[in-house]
Amino acid sequence: MKKIVILLISAMMLGVTVFAQKVKPEVLKQKGKEMEKVNFKSEGLNLVGNLYYPENYSKGNSYPTIIVVGSWTTVKEQMAGLYAEKLAKEGFITLAFDFRNYGESEGEPRFWENPTMKVQDIKNAVTYLQALPEVDNEKIGTFAVCAGAMYTLMAATNDSRIKAVVTAASWLQDSEAVKLFYGGEEGVNEKIDAARNAKKNFAKNGVVEYIETISTTNTNAAMYGPYDYYLNPERGAIQEWSNDKFAVMSWEDWLTLNPMPYATNLRAATLMIHSDGCVLPQYTKNFFEKIATENKKLEWLETELDSPMQQFNFYDQDYEVNLAVNKATEWFKNMM
Repeated sequence: MKKIVILLISAMMLGVTVFAQKVKPEVLKQKGKEMEKVNFKSEGLNLVGNLYYPENYSKGNSYPTIIVVGSWTTVKEQMAGLYAEKLAKEGFITLAFDFRNYGESEGEPRFWENPTMKVQDIKNAVTYLQALPEVDNEKIGTFAVCAGAMYTLMAATNDSRIKAVVTAASWLQDSEAVKLFYGGEEGVNEKIDAARNAKKNFAKNGVVEYIETISTTNTNAAMYGPYDYYLNPERGAIQEWSNDKFAVMSWEDWLTLNPMPYATNLRAATLMIHSDGCVLPQYTKNFFEKIATENKKLEWLETELDSPMQQFNFYDQDYEVNLAVNKATEWFKNMM
């Protein structure tokens, strides 16, 4: 059986935070630069991001703005940065950032995949963007690839400041789906037990237990299989990303995530781009059917690729990426 790691946390209720008004800072964009490295706070920790500007940017104007989120374990220089750069060329300000515990952002333990934190980081990114004079506060959306779709859909469900959402090759599942990828109930429970023991060890001794993020030989790796995007330095195996450190404590948070119930409360205009060649296609269909708003659309691609191989094409391949950017551009301009 092909293995791709999926993301699950126990159902949670995240209320919309009341945000204090802040004095807007000066416009960040420097003359002649299309991207600025930025810093903002999330729950007291410093997050680092890349803020991309449209080519026609003019100081004094405000622009629709998109937060771009990649798959689990990834950093801003991977698929998030690629989509952020392309969407900026379509007239948006875009933000790709490193979540807590990853990349240039603060947070300990390192490489701890924590969905609760990531959902809150997205909300705090919205707060940061709303303080920028070049951002149109009424036109903030999110674009997400793969597992990042879960984080953004959950954030948008509980944060009305997010006006529109686009997902590409969304990774959505429930407790039954994880059994398909992790050896049934027994395999899932073993990983959850390992995570709990790792958390206890960290609390007692300050030691973080790691496994490989990707491997073609180690079946215990977070991702086991010949997945070229994560193995090829010309694609996603870049120096900014760690291929050998996945915090074992992540399994509990990851495998118990269930985003499916959020659909019935999601009211942001939502476009979902998927295919039978992507991962768990029926789950995307199921989620879409239950989305509360009438402003929703399911874009289903025809493909001869077996699941989940087209999933990885949405990370960086021209056809899938450009199609997603074009569809997203149209959606954001019509819905925000």
